[in-house]
Formats: sequence, C-alpha cells, structure tokens
Amino acid sequence: MIVGDFVEDYEAMVPFQMLTLVGHRVDTVCPERDAGTRVKTAIHDFEGDQTYTEKPGHLFAINFSFAKVKPEDYDALILPGGRAPEYLRLNEHVLQLVRHFFTENKPVAAICHGPQILSAAGVLNGLSCTAYPAVQPEIQLAGATWIPPDDASTNAHVDRNLVTAPAWPAHPEWMRKFLQLLGSELRP
Repeated sequence: MIVGDFVEDYEAMVPFQMLTLVGHRVDTVCPERDAGTRVKTAIHDFEGDQTYTEKPGHLFAINFSFAKVKPEDYDALILPGGRAPEYLRLNEHVLQLVRHFFTENKPVAAICHGPQILSAAGVLNGLSCTAYPAVQPEIQLAGATWIPPDDASTNAHVDRNLVTAPAWPAHPEWMRKFLQLLGSELRP
C-alpha cells in the first residue's frame, strides 16, 4: 500500500485492517519514509457541498521502508485516495512500481484519487475504471473508459487486474472484489 501525507484516512486504515483480518500481510510504504514513521491522514466527508469536506485524520503507521520495496516480492498493490496521489504521481519510483504490477498482471486496487497515480504511470490505456468524479478527465485523457459512480458512490468496478471505486463508502464492494482478485476465501 503506497501512502503519503494526507492520504484519505478511511481509504488507508480500513483496507489495511480488512486485509490483515483475512490473513494478508500489508506493507505500508511512503516515499522518503522508513518503517516506524507515520503519515498524516485527512478525513473526507460528503456533507452536501459541491465537493467533499476535509478534516484532520489520524497518524497512519508506515511499517516498511519505501527504499527497500522490491515489487517482485508483492502479490498486489493498493492505492488509497485523498490528497497524497496528487504528489505521489510525481515520483518516478512510485510510477515504476505501479507499472510492474500491470506488466505482471498482478491485482491492483485504487480508490478515490488513487487512479491519478495510474494515469501518470500510463497504465490505464484501454481499461475502464471509476474514481472520485473530479478524476474523470485524467482517466479519460489516459485512454481509459470512465465508469460513473452510482448515486451513493458505493459501486466498485473490475477490469482485468484492476479494481477501482469512487470513495470510501464503496469499501465493502471494493474490498470484496479485490479479495476475489487475490483469490481469498470469502463467504457470500
């Protein structure tokens, strides 16, 4: 899971907890951060305004050093949203990691603004995905087909190895579909 300061709180914490609960090891990494450090999170909420509101979140633990990441050692990738993707997509090492997962057809889960990183990495051409609505132009400019969120923003979409969702209200469906891509055993 690649995170950075002001990653969306629920989109980092909840997937980390869900995946850990079902037995997956999740390494949380952030460029220029080592294991044992933390990033600040932001809580985005939908309160009837033209866009989401933002409130201070928690401190989210980094449990593995970004500099030590070898993508071949991982089965999957998670890209939470929030404001972190807007600057993480400028990091060439992050983009190289993302490209590895697509080249090797490994499962990738991206939510909210997370697909901004996918757009910057040049891996969306020919795919279809969803995201927070403000990311629609980037997805389309990257050559992907835009899947509009439903009214409750609770839908998740799968195309090949990629599962995307518009925001944290979609966690149950987004994580269920990601766990299916991982081959995890789930009860209906």
